[in-house]
Formats: sequence, structure tokens, C-alpha cells
Amino acid sequence: MRVPAQPISTPAKPSWQDQAAAKVAETASKIPAQWRLTPDDIQRAKEQKDLTGPFIQSFLSEDEIAITSLGSSRLVAKVAEGALTSLEVAKAYCKTTAVAHQINNCLHEIFFDEALKRAADLDHYFSEHGKPLGPLHGLPVSLKDQFHVKGVDTTMGFIGWINTYEGSKDPAKVHKVESQVVSELLLLGAVIYCKTSLPQTLMCGETINNLIGQTLNPINQGLSCGGSSGGEGALQALRGSSVGLGTDIGGSVRIPAAFCGLYSLKPTHNRLSYRNVANTNPGQLNYASSIGVMATSVDALKLVSSAILSTKPWLRDPNVAPLPWRSDIEQSVLARADKNGKAITRSGKPLKLGFLFNDGFMTPHPPVTRGLQILREALVKAGHTTVDWQPPSHKAAADIHLKFLQSDGAHWIHEQLDLSGEPLIYPLRDIFKLRLPMTAIETEDLSIRGRDACEVYSDYWNSMSSGDDQEVDAFIMPVAPHAAVVPGRYLYTGYTEVVNLLDYTASVIPITTADKAIDVADPSFVPLNDLDAKNWKGYDPELYDGAPVGLQIVGRKYEEEKVWAIAKILDLILKR
Repeated sequence: MRVPAQPISTPAKPSWQDQAAAKVAETASKIPAQWRLTPDDIQRAKEQKDLTGPFIQSFLSEDEIAITSLGSSRLVAKVAEGALTSLEVAKAYCKTTAVAHQINNCLHEIFFDEALKRAADLDHYFSEHGKPLGPLHGLPVSLKDQFHVKGVDTTMGFIGWINTYEGSKDPAKVHKVESQVVSELLLLGAVIYCKTSLPQTLMCGETINNLIGQTLNPINQGLSCGGSSGGEGALQALRGSSVGLGTDIGGSVRIPAAFCGLYSLKPTHNRLSYRNVANTNPGQLNYASSIGVMATSVDALKLVSSAILSTKPWLRDPNVAPLPWRSDIEQSVLARADKNGKAITRSGKPLKLGFLFNDGFMTPHPPVTRGLQILREALVKAGHTTVDWQPPSHKAAADIHLKFLQSDGAHWIHEQLDLSGEPLIYPLRDIFKLRLPMTAIETEDLSIRGRDACEVYSDYWNSMSSGDDQEVDAFIMPVAPHAAVVPGRYLYTGYTEVVNLLDYTASVIPITTADKAIDVADPSFVPLNDLDAKNWKGYDPELYDGAPVGLQIVGRKYEEEKVWAIAKILDLILKR
């Protein structure tokens, strides 16, 4: 009797939860045994409010602490003069990053072995040639997990992107593509060693995904590190990085910088190359994302930005504006102040800066308002000019921007989710629920509204020069209506989204920290609307105590050099 053939069974596809767990375990396995913390260490970390400073330093040597405390510019200088080797620097940063991830959950990718080999090669080059390879020789640079690095995943927080090229299994591309800006960093002598966490879809002011969960603020674990370049913010706050690259389409390098006490520079969108960088809704080009720099010092923003531009990225990416770093513009602004930031009126005009305390839709919490007052008073004392900034509606501009991000009806996002079956993260389930895409006519109408909003804003800016014939150099405003926020309470991104719609340049600098003894809620507060009332109700001086407060300096399109110079002056004034 003939036995019927049995059907061939195919192995069941692992659940998205199992895929995520396997990926997390794979990443953890790349931490050298001698850098792994004990379960007791990790439990102690969970019990801390603040992981920065003394706590993370308890796992490091004095030499490692000294190296990671230097800041980018001093570090590059010490390597260039032979006082430190690239390998010494790389080891210190890799170990600090290994510890940071174990206590803070801030990484997606680790490639320490490759980084240490790269550092050794740089030392060999320095020994043979007697000079650095480039202006970033030996500088460790961390990357948000949008940038492609050969040999490692770019998941961008999507489970379905594990071991693929942006969801594709094309063997010609998987782990073989390198972002142009990564190639430029390597050409300049940088050491790439890790990729940091971000929220699923990128479209969130906090950092949460189904791959690793949530990244919290290491300065206060009861608060968010921001997003979408949140892992960058957390890692830098822990000094596992002194400088890194993020991206910004709605505030994504500014928010984590403000929440984690850091500096950032968001250029106009095509100042740095986005070629071969993964992105959400890659076909939405009306209002494109910018590559930005985040750092522990203001000087590092210029160091990395100017170095990348020195490679002439526009020759390899036709979408990049052909503008090198214009030192003459930078110097002309710096010349308007002395070494302490005080205005030099005999050789030029003082800075003239607008101040926006409230955008008319959501009232900032007391720590943010106090931060604005601190900066304005310091500027006036230093001899600079400030004016009230009351521009066209930021809420209306932010609404236009958001509609562009939703223009495909969230179909691209849901296609990525369907690769693994994972759900959309909870903060985005309403904003990016599946719906009909906009029609061509609707898109054109929205484009006209966006154009008109930009023109009206520009007209307002120009009108502010009447009276003294001096143009407003930039304006200062909150990054968010709160300091580093309690998770789940980020209700409004209008303070950052308006800058993306306008495609303006913006830099964030740290100003102060929330103080429960000073930042008391005004009992006579009258909300502007229901959402404003909800945001105000969420303010708790005890919860927010110690949270960083950063503000953004906003300039016009392609004013990176000017905005950076203003940030430098303001930083000098605050540190006097």
C-alpha cells in the first residue's frame, strides 16, 4: 500500500515580539564581557533618578572620564598634537557607550570592534605621515539609526527592517549601502561606533518603539529624552558621545537637545546631504527633513558642520546647496561682541533679537518662561537689543506642516508595520491611522497654503526692522511648552514644526534647569484653549525639578553660520 506524501511544512514566521527580542539580544552580545554590568548594577541604575555624572562615572576609570569630558574640539586638538591616540579615545567612548546603553537603553546598533580597528588605522596613518587624516581625525561620532553604515542594520525602529535594506531583502543592498554623510565623516577622519535609538516612524517627540521599548531621560528617569533623535540626546547626556548626527523634520534634533541639556544646529533642509539616508515617507519632498548636529558644546556644532561642508557634498548629491561654510559671515557676527558676549557698539551694531514667550496657542510652563527671562535679561545687560516677537500664527503653520506628513494617508507607515505585524506605537495611533491619501488637487492647495504662510512670515520679519532700520538677526522662542516632559504628556509640537514649514535655520542652547522652589504655577492662569489647559494641568514642580530647559535661536534660510555665531555669543553671555 502506498503511503500518501505528506505536505511540506514551512517554518512559522517568528512573531514581531520574538524578532525584536532576538535583535536586542544580538546587540547586547556585541558588548565586550569586561564592559558588561552585573544584574545588581542594572537594578541600582533603575533605582536612580539621575544616571549622569557620578553614577555612570562609577563604572569608568579616571582616564576614561577625563577623555569623555573633553568635548569635541579639545579632543580633536589633543589627538592632532599627539597627546592622545585615536585608539585611547575610541576605547574610552566605546566603554562609556556600552555602560550608557545598559543603564539607559539608548542604542540600536553597536560596532565597537570595527571602531577600534578604525582608530588603530588612524593612529598608524598619523605615525606614518606625521599629521591627521582630516579635521575630525580620531573624533568618535555617534549616529541616529537612520544613517546607513556598511555591515550593520538600519531598522529606524521598524521590526520588519531587521536584516533588510529598508524592508527589502535585495542582497545587493542589505548591509552594503553607506549614507553619503557617513562617507564624508570617514573621509574627514571620524570614528563611527554606534547608532542610537529613535521612535518608530520618527514622527514623535519622545523615543519609543517596539524594538527596544522606551529611552528615558538619563538626567531624570521620570522624564522623556525627547525625539526623534532621542537616543542621541540620552547618549550625549551620559557623555557616551560628544557629538553626533540626527535629523529634524518636526523638531527632532532640537527637542532632545533641549530636554537633555545639549546644543544642536538644524540647518535648512538641503545644506547637508540626505543621499542614502533612510526616512519616513521618502517621497514627501514639499517639506523635507534636515540632517542636524547635536553636541555637548557649541563649538562642536561648527567643527562638524564646517568639516562636512569642506568636502563639497553638492558634487556628490545634486540636492545639496553649493554653499561651503562661510567663515566671513560667522566672523562678522562674532565681531559684534567681545570675548564675554558683550556688545561692541563702536565697531558695529549690537545683536537685535526677537523674543516669543507664548505662541498664542499653548502657554509654556514656568521653567521655560523663566528661561526666556534669564536670557533676555542677560542680553540686555550685555548691551544687545531685544524686541517682542508676535508673528503670524504658529499653530496654523504647524497644522499645514502636519498635513503634509499625513498626506499619503499613513499608507507608507502601515506598509512598514505590515512587514512584521507590529502595531503602531501608542502616541501615534490617532495621528497616523490609515486613511485615504490626499488627492493631487488637495496637495496642490496645501502647497499654496504653505507657500503663503512662508511669505507672510517673511513679511512680518521684514516689518520688524522699521523704526531703527536694523534687521532682526534672529528670534528666540521655546522648543516646547515644557522642560523635558513627563512621558505621554507631549501634547503640542507647534514651537518646532513652524520652523520646519518655514525651512529656517535653528540652534538650541541650554539655559537653565527647572527649580521646584522658584517655578511655581500661577494660580490665576487662564488657559487659551482645552489643550492648553491640559498641558498646564500636567505641570508638577516636583516631577519637573532639575529638568533641563533649552531655547531655540531661529534664523532665516541658509543662515547656519549666522545662527551658530549668535548661539556662541549667547553661550558666552550665559557662562560669564
